[in-house]
Amino acid sequence: MAFLVRRLRRTFTHLIPRLFFGLVFIYVYCEYLIYYVTQIQCGWIMLSKEPNDGVEPVYAMVIADTHLLGSRNGHWFDKWRREWQMHRAFQTAMTLHSPNVVFVLGDLFDEGKWCPEKEFNDYVDRFYKLFKVPDGTAMYAVVGNHDIGFHYRITPHLAKRFESKLKSPPVQLISIRGNHFVLINSMAMEGDGCNLCARTIAEIANISTVDLVYVKHYPLYRESDSVCTEPDAAPLPERNGLFEERWDCLSKESTEYLVENLHPRAAFGAHTHHSCVVRHSFVPTPDHKIEFIEYTVPSFSWRNRLDPKYYLLTISPEEVKVSKCGMPREWTLQITAILMTLALIVYLRYYISVDSISYNYKQLSGKKV
Repeated sequence: MAFLVRRLRRTFTHLIPRLFFGLVFIYVYCEYLIYYVTQIQCGWIMLSKEPNDGVEPVYAMVIADTHLLGSRNGHWFDKWRREWQMHRAFQTAMTLHSPNVVFVLGDLFDEGKWCPEKEFNDYVDRFYKLFKVPDGTAMYAVVGNHDIGFHYRITPHLAKRFESKLKSPPVQLISIRGNHFVLINSMAMEGDGCNLCARTIAEIANISTVDLVYVKHYPLYRESDSVCTEPDAAPLPERNGLFEERWDCLSKESTEYLVENLHPRAAFGAHTHHSCVVRHSFVPTPDHKIEFIEYTVPSFSWRNRLDPKYYLLTISPEEVKVSKCGMPREWTLQITAILMTLALIVYLRYYISVDSISYNYKQLSGKKV
């Protein structure tokens, strides 16, 4: 009996530390290191030619549709889990990529259109804690329909508090190293002459700069996502569903107005939660053609898709290079944790077996253990 007790005590004395450190390693890998392992595979695309005057290109990161949950929707664990995942992925991106600027393409909040003032203030604080940027990196956000509502639900109060708290006016022109970005409130392009719409149109009319990078929440007008051929485009048959103007995308009239007035050289939108690349060609006059590529950025949240993404842009006055970056898939996180746990169990069983044989040998040989 004493022999058995000594053997069990010896086994557990050596086993528990190995079990503890094994579980700690699995946790650290699955909750921290796996983001680095995945995201380090993505980087900035080099420009095909050197910028004029040797000016450094702008390195911009683009995320969309974070949809932070509020007090109405979702379970508390789902809320905590998704926010932790986005926080880790974003901070990993900051460490690995060190962008000059981050653009957030709307729908920062899932319930911004409903929540009272105190909850909205908490929303804003949470957003800036989760998506904290280091010194030297600027962040700009455009408003989405979940932040203040679709056009018919927007009140002056909702529009003003988002603009004030997030420093996001309906039209914002940003210039960085000779590159010009225009950020526009998509819901203000309804075209019905409302106060918000009139203000937006007036501010767009004052922009004299052309060849802009156009940043917004809604995609430009398109009939559906059937033109999207990206692997992470909307699944079938959803992809073939017709878009409703002013709901799923900008209206055709607003799109033509913006293109003819801004002459964008690239456009970035969100809203659909799926990826899409569209090559636009507009001919406002017989002797003038405006061509550019529009990128629809997938959601950054695991709540909206199992394989969230973000974009890295390398921008000079002559070029816009885009790199789409993946983050750990939901099933990858789960399978990795399961496989590592099974490997730990196999290792512990092997250790117990070897340790038992060694202990018995020493007992039989009369050696002191």
